[in-house]
Amino acid sequence: MPAAATRSGDPLDAVHLGPESLRRYLRRHSIVARKGFSQNFLADGDVLEAIVDTASPDPGRRILEIGPGLGILTAALIERGAHVTAVEIDRDLVAHLRRRFGTEGSGALRLVEGDVLATPIDELVETPYDLVANLPYHITSPVLHQVLGGVARPERFVLMVQREVAERIAAPPGAMSYLSVFVQYHAEVGIVRTVPAVAFEPAPEVDSAILAGSTRPRRLDERAEDDLWRLVQAGFRERRKMLHNVLPRQLPSVGRERFTNALAATGIAPDRRPQTLSVDEWLALAAVLGPLDSAPGPLDATPGPPHVAAE
Repeated sequence: MPAAATRSGDPLDAVHLGPESLRRYLRRHSIVARKGFSQNFLADGDVLEAIVDTASPDPGRRILEIGPGLGILTAALIERGAHVTAVEIDRDLVAHLRRRFGTEGSGALRLVEGDVLATPIDELVETPYDLVANLPYHITSPVLHQVLGGVARPERFVLMVQREVAERIAAPPGAMSYLSVFVQYHAEVGIVRTVPAVAFEPAPEVDSAILAGSTRPRRLDERAEDDLWRLVQAGFRERRKMLHNVLPRQLPSVGRERFTNALAATGIAPDRRPQTLSVDEWLALAAVLGPLDSAPGPLDATPGPPHVAAE
């Protein structure tokens, strides 16, 4: 292993990590966090250990890390024996990571320079793998749609995300959003712990949370999943409206009578709002409706899930 990833006394390890030591490290290496890339570097050793303990990789386990930044989490995962593929878009940080970890080829680290959203996941990492990352917050939703909605899905994920987004993803019926339905369809999720803004350098304007999930087996084929997401997306376009009004309005090609009959068949009261439905209720409604007409309804001309950071 490269010595920088494992040696005791590394200024970026869990024991020595702290806001002041991290600030000195940034000054020494002339690194400035870029807001455009949502760069806020973890400066709390306890939080770092919580992420790695939750991930708990077995020796040789393949890990995909998105946005490794300074390599703080990368080094901790490698020390646990993981084989990490780290994808970084910032060329300056890529150069820093190459200096820090030395020559690649040890088998423990593969560093990829590029935009993860422009690269198929199966070209980055072989299955089975886990996703472990301090995600750049502005790409949280697109990354979740990419990795969970694709073919090469992780078996588990442990992610640092904005606290509000974590709470939305893990929300129960009554406070659901499109994103929570999507993620909970694909995985069993929960919040491990909240993380205050002061745990980062520079400190962001919001608190964060560690979100962990175990991916479920797929319950629908590709066509049925597309119909499910079209249905759910239509519902959440007017999330405060009653289902018997919003669904026929957003999907007029399906027809009001068909929706009325489907709601009755599934026992879903027509005056309920989209945020009150569980994933299983959306699945039941989609199953009764069957294949949806291919003609898009209002505001529904773009197929697939929306890539909205907070929704």
